[in-house]
Amino acid sequence: MDFSAYKTALVTGASSGIGAQIVRRLSAEGLEVHALARNEERLKALSAETGCKIHTISVDDSAALDKLAAELEVDVLINNAGQSRTGDILNTTAEDVDALLDINLKSVMHMVRLFVPGMVARNRGHVVNISSIAGHYAFAGGNTAYHASKAGVHSLCQQLRVHLYGKQVRVTEISPARCETEVFGRLLGDMEEAQRRFFDDYESLKPEDIADAIAFCVGSPQRMNVSFMEVLPTKQVLGGLNFAKRTA
Repeated sequence: MDFSAYKTALVTGASSGIGAQIVRRLSAEGLEVHALARNEERLKALSAETGCKIHTISVDDSAALDKLAAELEVDVLINNAGQSRTGDILNTTAEDVDALLDINLKSVMHMVRLFVPGMVARNRGHVVNISSIAGHYAFAGGNTAYHASKAGVHSLCQQLRVHLYGKQVRVTEISPARCETEVFGRLLGDMEEAQRRFFDDYESLKPEDIADAIAFCVGSPQRMNVSFMEVLPTKQVLGGLNFAKRTA
């Protein structure tokens, strides 16, 4: 892999799971990696392990992000931070809807707004937005606002490539299926129960699988842009059709 075109990377949601693995992977490739998340204790531990530079910032803190963008040139932007909620649009709260859109979609747009103009000016850069299969498929049990937020990330990626036409700035969307992270435990409020229910009997993706996929995209020759990558466990399939019977 060739990472020589890039010097710096910024990873959001970097304190655990996929984000932490991305920091490890890109640091191992010799990039100066900036890890952004809310959990300072975990960020410090990750910095001690990898040498990454840490920024204890929430992606919905616009003032802090503005300040960071004024101080930092970024060659590789990894928008990984995200949240989920239980329920659907018929059974949710205004707070849950706002949180999902703010973190999963609006923050991605603001990160692009703040850091991509510098890439354009330098004619060098790569944006990797992590969406989800929920942005492309409807399935039972999914939170409607979550699906909509991830679909928005997909649309953003498509339109961003149009805006960057003719520039040496690549845009990649990574769309994972079930991956063994803390997200399900946070939803249930019980990490052990989430492990038992969602992972013990299934062969799911691991965070390092997604980090390796991103490394492949970023380290590909500059002539090549992996625009979209859907990553599923081998034994997970998508699709299905439900047909409700007429009622009397």
